[in-house]
Amino acid sequence: MIYGAVEAGGTKFVVGAGDEQGRIVERVEFPTTHPEETIGRVIDFFRGKRVRAIGIGSFGPIDLHPHSPTYGRITTTPKPGWSGCDFLGAMKKAFDVPIGWDTDVNAAALGEATWGAARGLDSCLYVTVGTGIGGGLIVGGKPVHGLVHPEMGHIPVRRHPDDGFAGCCPYHGDCLEGMAAGPAVERRSGRKGEELKPDHRVWEIEAYYLAQACVNAILYVSPEKIILGGGVMKQQQLYPLVRREVRRLLNGYVRHEAVLDRIDAYIVPPQLGGNAGLCGALALAMEAARGTTF
Repeated sequence: MIYGAVEAGGTKFVVGAGDEQGRIVERVEFPTTHPEETIGRVIDFFRGKRVRAIGIGSFGPIDLHPHSPTYGRITTTPKPGWSGCDFLGAMKKAFDVPIGWDTDVNAAALGEATWGAARGLDSCLYVTVGTGIGGGLIVGGKPVHGLVHPEMGHIPVRRHPDDGFAGCCPYHGDCLEGMAAGPAVERRSGRKGEELKPDHRVWEIEAYYLAQACVNAILYVSPEKIILGGGVMKQQQLYPLVRREVRRLLNGYVRHEAVLDRIDAYIVPPQLGGNAGLCGALALAMEAARGTTF
């Protein structure tokens, strides 16, 4: 049985097909342009394929409430042309199969919980650090929704004492995304992250902010695993810096061996690598085929 998967990002779309073991058998990616062109390319990919169901993990914010008049739409995104886009509606018009719908980061968290670093666990947090910052949370084996859906990238953070950068979030200035997403690294240092040396001072500042996100999550929801992914986290030197700062901030308050003795196995990279989001969309498709709505 083959399922369809869409990882819809603000910078690029990754579209694929895979099986019930999470194996991706076909995969393409292309830039995110205006909705008609981009969704058209998604539809073209699946046309003629006999997929049992399709899962979509989308950038947002998006409407996840089935009884809402704007269900399936991208809502207030700063991405030009996409606010109000009826993404799910366009896909349903094109394909008469079950379609799962969630945020891109919830999908990535679900992928890691199903086949990756959090397999077999009841809960996990997936944080992607790239052009923006988002957080996906699995509790009780299900993605967490709520009033809207978690927007961890926009939590307030305590400013690093040596950081004079104003922040670059268009809504909040110096929130987590404004201080620690890829554009913040670039504007603070004057160079792209991949051009900076591993021991550049900016990485300690970056870890300071990311560690606050981890600590807040540990104290609020106590996930059994924290997975940090996205383009910025390709800088492998960040992981030990974040882990060290998490311990410093917790200051012995959370006395669990996962934090005290095994933090290297608690705050980890995605086991599925660059396919976390796509595998998560595959898992959404499988749930949709079973009639499950989160």
